[in-house]
Amino acid sequence: MKMKKLVLLLAAAMMLSVLSACGEKNRESDSKQGAAPSAAATVAATATVAPSASPEAAKGKVAEIKKAGVVVMGTSADYAPYEFHKNIEGKDTIVGFDVEIAKMIAADLGVKLEIKDMGFDGLLAALNSDKVDFVISGMTPNEERLKSVDFSQIYYNAEQVILIRTGDKDKFKSMDDLKKVNIGVQTASIQEDLAKEQLAGAKIKPIGKITDLVLELKTKKIDAIVMESPVANGYVKKNPDLAISSVKPEAEEAGSAIAVKKGNDALTAEINKTLDRLIKDKTIDKLVDEAFLLQEQ
Repeated sequence: MKMKKLVLLLAAAMMLSVLSACGEKNRESDSKQGAAPSAAATVAATATVAPSASPEAAKGKVAEIKKAGVVVMGTSADYAPYEFHKNIEGKDTIVGFDVEIAKMIAADLGVKLEIKDMGFDGLLAALNSDKVDFVISGMTPNEERLKSVDFSQIYYNAEQVILIRTGDKDKFKSMDDLKKVNIGVQTASIQEDLAKEQLAGAKIKPIGKITDLVLELKTKKIDAIVMESPVANGYVKKNPDLAISSVKPEAEEAGSAIAVKKGNDALTAEINKTLDRLIKDKTIDKLVDEAFLLQEQ
C-alpha cells in the first residue's frame, strides 16, 4: 500500500509540472505575438497620462519669437519708399514705411526688430529655411508665391508703370513700341512676369537691385523699366532725366502683403492684428507720406 501511494504521489507531481510548463509556454507565445491584454492596458494608460501641449507650444512660432526676444524681418532694401538705405546721423540705416510697419509688429509682439537685408530673389528661400521670421519687401502674393508661403492681408496697393528716359517720352506710344527695345525688371518680381506676358519680343533683362536697374536705364543699357508707381515717382523726383511713360501695362493693382512660412498661422494672425489697426486708423498712409519725405531729403 505504501508503495502504491508513493507511485500515485509521484504521478500527480509530474502531471502538475507538465500543466505548469504548458501554461508558461502559452503565456510566452501570447507575449511574442503582442496579444497580452496587460500590454495594451499599459499603452492606454501611458497615452492617458501624457502631458498635453502647453499653450506656448501650441502657439509655435510666436512663442519661439517671444522667448528669443527678437523677430527677424527679411527685406531687400533697394525699393524706396518701401525700404531703402539712408544715412541717419552718420550711420547707414534701413528705413521706409515697410520698416516702420515691421517695427510696430515687433512692438505688438513685445520683442525687438532685427532686419536682414538681402537680394529680393532670395527672400522666400530665407523664410522657408528659418533665417528670417517674416518677409516685408513690397511683395505681392501672386499665385506662384502662394504655393510656397502664406501671406498676411494686403496692406498697400500700387499700380504698375513704365520708367523711361525723359528724351524717350514721345518714342513709346503703345505697348507694341516697347516690344522692340530692352526692358529691365527686378529679378523674381511680378514686374518680370508682366514683362514676359505683355512684352513678348522685347529683350527682358532681370537684375537683382532696383538701383542697378535705374543705373542701366540712365546709361542707356536698357530702354525702360517696369516698376510700381511709388518707386518710379521717387526716382523721377530726384532725376530730371527720367520720366514715367504714358504707356502702362495692363495689370490689377499690385497689393503688398507680408510673407510668413506655411504653418505659422499664429504669427500670421498676430501680424494681421497689427495691420488691421494700422489700416483702420490710417497710420499706413501717414507712414507712406513720411517715407516719401525721407526719401527726398
